[in-house]
Amino acid sequence: MISSLRTASAILLLTAAGASAPVPAKVEYLIGFSQLAFTDPWRVAMNHQMEAAARKHPEFKLVIADGQRDDAKQVTDVERFIQQRVDLLIISPNESAPLTDVVKRAYDAGIPVIVLDRALLGDAFTMFIGADNKVIGCKAGAYVARWCAEKGRAPCNVLEITGLSGSPPAQDRHSGFLDGIKANPSVRIVASPTSEWLKEKAVPAAAAAFQANPDIDVVYGHNDVSSEGAYIAARNANLDVSRMLFVGIDGLPDPDGSIASILQGRLGVSYVYPTGASEAIEWAFRILERGERPPKKVVLGTEEISPTNARGLCAKYGCPAR
Repeated sequence: MISSLRTASAILLLTAAGASAPVPAKVEYLIGFSQLAFTDPWRVAMNHQMEAAARKHPEFKLVIADGQRDDAKQVTDVERFIQQRVDLLIISPNESAPLTDVVKRAYDAGIPVIVLDRALLGDAFTMFIGADNKVIGCKAGAYVARWCAEKGRAPCNVLEITGLSGSPPAQDRHSGFLDGIKANPSVRIVASPTSEWLKEKAVPAAAAAFQANPDIDVVYGHNDVSSEGAYIAARNANLDVSRMLFVGIDGLPDPDGSIASILQGRLGVSYVYPTGASEAIEWAFRILERGERPPKKVVLGTEEISPTNARGLCAKYGCPAR
């Protein structure tokens, strides 16, 4: 509907002979992206990838708002986009429940809405794009179950550093991990502090957990920076990190990302968590320019990154030299 309102069908110019010829009108589409925060590397990568994808469409004007990990701020950002009558809204919500109503207002106003990475309640949106966090968590759990068996650790004590407690990815990465470790009854989670996805919060959270539970075999971070924070805390506590497994999720190829960390011997394994940014822009093009009706849900895949394939994946994803 928005496309038909904003796209001029043609401008008819009369020629000297009285004939008419269609000349396409220049169209600019305003796309608002409500990003939950600009603070962690994965979110920064998402922003950069979305900007790069949008540059391939000169008719797109992309505006990204920083929600600052504040539900109220993000609600205000979406309300502003509605007032600006954006042609399409993309949102990666901080938490589901607080953002559901304002997104529904945008959707009911006729604005196509692409929900990215984190789900909302209900179905008042055009489409959802994201990876399956439960599947990724299950893969991580299965890897840990095998590693503990191979190392003969029984019991095998796991420190889980969780993401933001109310966010669907944190809930799914936890429940998926529980499914994955069922293969090995010796694996047990002994502590689950939260880092809220932030490295600076993971360090003290892990430090306290190590003090209370000095015999940790595995650290499972809901994202790579949480695992990296736990690694720092373990080193600070003079623990033997060579006998521990540090597991993360994100798989960024940047100099401080998990691929480099695995190559340098800090993280033992990680899982690619695609941002979905380029897919969101591609679907924005198909919705606005082509008038396509998208699927309600697009699930993105993952890849396991370990010492056996990290170098190849670094070449595949273009890790920059340090």
